[in-house]
Amino acid sequence: MSLIVKYGLFLFLMPSFLLTSHAYATTYELDKGNTTWVMVAGMFVTLMCIPGLAMFYGGFIRSKNVLSIFAQMFISAGVIGVLWVIYGYSLAVNTTGMVEGEYNLHSFIGTLDNVFLNGINLANVNELAIPDGILIFFLMTFAIITPAIIIGGFAERMKFSASLLFLIIWFTLCFLPMFHMVWGGPGALMHNWGTLDFAGGTAVHMNAGLAALIASIMVGKRKGYLKVAMPPHNVTLALTGAGILWVCWFGFNVGSGLAVNENVGTIMLCTQIAACSGILGWVMVEMIYRKKPSALGAASGALAGLVGITPACAFVGPIGAICIGFVTAICCYYAVTTIKHRFEYDDSVDVFGLHGIGGIVGALLTGIFASPLLGGNVADLNIIQQLWIQLISVVFTIVYCGGMSWMILKILDKTIGLRASENDEEIGLDIAHYNENAYNK
Repeated sequence: MSLIVKYGLFLFLMPSFLLTSHAYATTYELDKGNTTWVMVAGMFVTLMCIPGLAMFYGGFIRSKNVLSIFAQMFISAGVIGVLWVIYGYSLAVNTTGMVEGEYNLHSFIGTLDNVFLNGINLANVNELAIPDGILIFFLMTFAIITPAIIIGGFAERMKFSASLLFLIIWFTLCFLPMFHMVWGGPGALMHNWGTLDFAGGTAVHMNAGLAALIASIMVGKRKGYLKVAMPPHNVTLALTGAGILWVCWFGFNVGSGLAVNENVGTIMLCTQIAACSGILGWVMVEMIYRKKPSALGAASGALAGLVGITPACAFVGPIGAICIGFVTAICCYYAVTTIKHRFEYDDSVDVFGLHGIGGIVGALLTGIFASPLLGGNVADLNIIQQLWIQLISVVFTIVYCGGMSWMILKILDKTIGLRASENDEEIGLDIAHYNENAYNK
């Protein structure tokens, strides 16, 4: 073995020597049902990203760029997965220094006490009655899919190096703090506010949707946008991806409860109801304005309903799920067909229109339909007060995530540049960046 290889192995393994995990004794009894479900839910969320989201996005864009979507998602998943272990989990989940009702630095972000999962025995059964290793795996899937959502906003024209660096920095400065502020528990910012966000209306959908909007504007429009026809190259591929997303969304929403208990019936049924009512809302508007429905519209309506119900699924009843899915789909339709064209930004696959607007509408409607007066299950909820709390959370997310995304992209634009060359864009990113073809004739 050469000296270089020996030193390389030493540097690679050094963190494991410096950060040896402490073997804590198991203090809770393992619940095999909960453990099995969280394992399956995590696999669902992984499938949601690849191939579900990749197929949905890939079908929408031109054939010369479809592999670039898949490649970016695979590579991003690899990098973000490793970063989650190195520092992501610690910054997102660690609760050191947090006190319920108090505000300090740790209300916004965790500590680095658990870098490289230091101090964590992966076999330890936590208070959720599942091993810590399974919990870390499940949360990792959220960390992987959230940056992947952004990719659709700048599809077909952003340099690979710039896109990867952006997702890495955005994961560190936007996703991890938002994860901690929403789900960090007592002492976390939005927990102290009383925000209702069960599975990620703010931390996932609004966060990613806003980043996609900012990126689509700062990278610029695709060459020929609004002058040259750019129809979806494979509608069937997009619809298949949408179907996978729908099925796997149950892992996303129901899995967020981290247990098989009396709440799973509410979460699962409301998730399904919202998807169905989202289809009705979108198709109804299409019938009014276009005189006929569309397959992509039906799929988009389902996804809009699913985005809208994500923060609300554990807090509302069937009536709330119907209303949230229906209203969210209509709002997303107008965002995709009217707002986008009015302001002429090129959000390639309508990430902001579905995830950003859907997350905003869903977060606000959660504050209304969580009330027992409207079939919700949050006791003693004051609708006006809760709606105000939800609005503050939405505004904060817009300002923080939008501003941070703009700053990251601005720095990258001034240093390495964001845009692929005109020649690369003309021949397609599949060949230019990856030297591959999606379809070989």
